[in-house]
Amino acid sequence: MESRRGPVKSAVPSNVVSPVRRCSRTACGRPAVATLTYVYADSTAVLGPLATYAEPHCYDLCAEHSERLTAPRGWEVVRLTDASAPARPSGDDLEALANAVREAARPQERPAEPGGARAADPAEVGRRGHLRVLRSPES
Repeated sequence: MESRRGPVKSAVPSNVVSPVRRCSRTACGRPAVATLTYVYADSTAVLGPLATYAEPHCYDLCAEHSERLTAPRGWEVVRLTDASAPARPSGDDLEALANAVREAARPQERPAEPGGARAADPAEVGRRGHLRVLRSPES
């Protein structure tokens, strides 16, 4: 953009303005992770995932302030979870994963041939521990 005096310069240098939204709490400069909205008609404070864009009647909060949020006496706090965020694995999930890894690492016994020798896989060329070298399908 130009004026009669030449190009118009910004009053604020562009390297000072951050594209990251910050916590709305005074003197807190941490990045925002949640948006707080008050529903006065229902006496409810709704804390949900960070809104797509900043609105004047909403407050962006960092992780610490969103966890410590309290509402006035007689008000209810509703905490909405982000369905698109990956869920943290539960203890059952981790135990099932550990069991699957143990089962996969367990050596597999091959049935013995009548003469006492183990049956060989026709596609198997070689073996080293639990790893197998297989013949190419073309050959």
